[in-house]
Amino acid sequence: MSTDERHALVLGASGFIGRHVVLALGRAGVRVSTASRSRESYERLARWLEGRGHGSAPADLRVDYSRASLIEEECGDVTEIYNCAGAFRFGMQVEEARRANVDSVRAVVEFAARLPSLRRLVQVSGYRVSGTESGAWSEERRRETYRTLGPYEASRVEADAVFRDLAERLGVPWSIVNPASVIGDSATGESDQYLGLASNVKDLWEGALPALPGNGRTFVPVIAADHLARFMTLLPTEPATEGTAYWLLDDDTPALPDLLTLVAEHYGVKAPRARIPASLLKRLPRRLTKADPETLTFLSTDRYPTGSAHAFAVRHGLTMPDTATTVRRWADHLAAHRFGGAPASDRRFITPGGIRTFELGESGAPTVVLPGLPVNADTWAPVVAAIGHARAVDLPGLGMSSGSRDDWPTWSTALVTETGARHLVGHSIGAAAAVEAATAHPQAVERLTLVSPFFLQARPPRAVQWTPLTRLLLSRTTPTALAERLTSATDHAPALRSAVSDLRRGTVAATTARLLAAAANARWREDLRAKLRSHPGPVHVVVGSRDPLAADGQALLDALPHATVTVIDGAGHHPQLTHPEEVALAMGGVLRGQA
Repeated sequence: MSTDERHALVLGASGFIGRHVVLALGRAGVRVSTASRSRESYERLARWLEGRGHGSAPADLRVDYSRASLIEEECGDVTEIYNCAGAFRFGMQVEEARRANVDSVRAVVEFAARLPSLRRLVQVSGYRVSGTESGAWSEERRRETYRTLGPYEASRVEADAVFRDLAERLGVPWSIVNPASVIGDSATGESDQYLGLASNVKDLWEGALPALPGNGRTFVPVIAADHLARFMTLLPTEPATEGTAYWLLDDDTPALPDLLTLVAEHYGVKAPRARIPASLLKRLPRRLTKADPETLTFLSTDRYPTGSAHAFAVRHGLTMPDTATTVRRWADHLAAHRFGGAPASDRRFITPGGIRTFELGESGAPTVVLPGLPVNADTWAPVVAAIGHARAVDLPGLGMSSGSRDDWPTWSTALVTETGARHLVGHSIGAAAAVEAATAHPQAVERLTLVSPFFLQARPPRAVQWTPLTRLLLSRTTPTALAERLTSATDHAPALRSAVSDLRRGTVAATTARLLAAAANARWREDLRAKLRSHPGPVHVVVGSRDPLAADGQALLDALPHATVTVIDGAGHHPQLTHPEEVALAMGGVLRGQA
């Protein structure tokens, strides 16, 4: 069957696997129709596809799994269906799980049986559920299976049995893919699935994983989302794949404790030394494990029949991406997007000077914001978006970046000479980093914007110079308390949630406390002033009226031939929180939604 003859219908197209299937089909030149529950779901899919270079948007069909017709639009020329629909969610009630995962499968098979041109129905099942049962279930078997496995996994087992039985009886040509834990795209790490293994990764990142689950034989295999999608789209091209199930996973996936240790090493955090056997985890109460009991059934030493999938991939020249590399990229994507808490796409980790650095905004943009204390790059996101062609990075050891104050020279050199930073915007302590970088690379740094530059302002109070107390307070603060401390109001607490999260992770609070104390050091302050005097390019200083320049700081700027000062009325030391519009305007941008 040539590409021109193929017309694919993708069900569940707006889901994680479904949209990768649509993308893979489009790249292969296959005509695609997608069936979504709502126009809003389709529009989200279309935007996602457009952002990844997909050509024309697929046809938009509406699906209702409770309706006998399933889809009202004409589908007579559909040659292949990819059923990626269903609910991947723990904690469901039995009837909810059966509606989402069993009844929907029954409706899809019956719909497929009515299509005159159908050559293949490709069903997504699961590596631990497929082929374990067949035929109709008795009520007793159903009750026992749902009691033993839990609603999610039991519904997938039942759905697999229903699919096989009904497809055979109705004469529907089928193939089944049984993917392992589907992680991110092999090239970008992109994923919006935060259940299962991703929750363990989150605990590692936050330092909340007390012990590594399982032992050296605990096997929780993974597969890259784009590899799975490409494999699926090839199945209808080969007649021999009809009536066959394929287990798709990497047999060489490290044992679970080793896999999590790999992620910990990549994150630069300590992996727990202790290990807790799966058998013990399953007996402990949920209040101790903090894990949904349904997830624990995946902690197994079982292996799976992958031979047919390997052979098929070889015949089609499909090479499985390196799993360790994919896992690292996936872990990066999860952390950069705060495990679902920050879904915007323009977030990533970079490694200037070998320092793992969080960055948001336009990659490679010439304007780079260096945030102050005790906040992070996230607090600058609205201003960065408004400025345009800009990005913000967390300084070494702060926010979500690794490293320490000692890494500043190497890091800033790479930021300027390798990533194209030409306009440095330094806020508070970031102003020090900006001035030091500009002094080291005067020909490369064309502009300096200093927002609330501490070394041109009054010295901080003595209280912040006691590092142990500051560290303790920062590590225990709340968004509300921090907002009140920084802005004298609680309105900006939501914007500070990520900063508080960062302060509770690893050594961030300690690094912040040391830098706050250093800001009072007279020698460093004078050294920064001397470097600013020698800067040959334009300097723009932005301060709040409630956090003014010191008299000698103003005098220094008055003596500089290319210095300008903007005072934002009513703002304090953190104008990006309280007056983002004015900060953006001062830097030549306008906030989205503002005139």
